[in-house]
Amino acid sequence: MKSILNIAAYLFVSLDELPDLRAKMLEECNSRELKGTILLTGEGINLFLAGRTDALRGFLDWLRTDPRFAPLQAKESWSDDQPFKKMLIKLKNEIIRMNHPTIQPEKGRANFIAPKKLQEWLDRGTDDLGRPVVMVDTRNAFEVDYGTFENALHFNIEKFTEFPAAITAHKEALADKTLVSFCTGGIRCEKSGLYMREIGMEHSYQLEGGILKYFEEVGSAHYRGSCFVFDEREALEPNLESIPVEHSIRKKLKTG
Repeated sequence: MKSILNIAAYLFVSLDELPDLRAKMLEECNSRELKGTILLTGEGINLFLAGRTDALRGFLDWLRTDPRFAPLQAKESWSDDQPFKKMLIKLKNEIIRMNHPTIQPEKGRANFIAPKKLQEWLDRGTDDLGRPVVMVDTRNAFEVDYGTFENALHFNIEKFTEFPAAITAHKEALADKTLVSFCTGGIRCEKSGLYMREIGMEHSYQLEGGILKYFEEVGSAHYRGSCFVFDEREALEPNLESIPVEHSIRKKLKTG
């Protein structure tokens, strides 16, 4: 059994007094020898943390004693080594920047589809009503290079703020399709899903929990390659193991 637990989690919830909250969280993380990154914003929290299993789960238990964080759910994976070098808690304006203030996931989520249900659709090629299913990758181009769903639509964007214009440009061409947007852990899709509905793309869904949750519940079906993650592991295979060194894009860029 690998000794280091890694978690990815987020929650859209109104937060205030961020400097005080940051100080309390940093003290708890340091006391448990956790490392990683937490983003705190007025619209919610995003976490990538790693540490001993009991210490990390203890931190999550502590965090959920605050009623605002009680619904927080974490995606888990394990590693032999600590994938983060330090513990950082940053204060930001948005969990994931989109520059569309009308998109507020806390007030209501877009329609979502569970990983196993998505596998059924992809096995068949259509949704339950017989509409063709198109996977929409909301991630940046370099992330797509590591891996994505078979035949997924992506836009070679360099940052998430480019996504709204990119999907809008394809609105008419996708009008007769059922769309499923996806990203690493689900956070970008909380906004992309709402935006797609806002512009009238009625038959659109977001993949619940993102690629990492799909790996956890389904595995590699209909997915090709690995999934980039924001720590020293670089990317995870569908079995949630780190990619082999020889598959490292970072290494190739440095040595090539």
